[in-house]
Amino acid sequence: MLAFTNSAEKQSPTIIGAGCKLTGDIKTDHNVQIHGEIVGNVTAETVIIGRGGHVTGQITASDLFLHGTLDGPAVVSTANIFSNAQMRGVLEYHTLNISANTGLECKLQKRKDKKK
Repeated sequence: MLAFTNSAEKQSPTIIGAGCKLTGDIKTDHNVQIHGEIVGNVTAETVIIGRGGHVTGQITASDLFLHGTLDGPAVVSTANIFSNAQMRGVLEYHTLNISANTGLECKLQKRKDKKK
């Protein structure tokens, strides 16, 4: 699957497509795009949960872009929460960006540790 690989950096995103369900954890130094469903924890540099995406588990990332649904805690540096996003759990962040009409039912907690 070299079509998505950056030949200079030898990196490719992990993509969970719409209609796909994964049970288990994902851990990578790169980006993860979720358009399907994950039951498990996700650790990555950047996590994007698309409009149809659903994660039940913990997110640990530098950057979170939430368009879909997250059931579980998240520990991130920057959280970007877009309209129609849903989240239940504890969101720990350094920087928080929220668009209108989000369905947040979570505890927001500013991280006290220093940014990397």
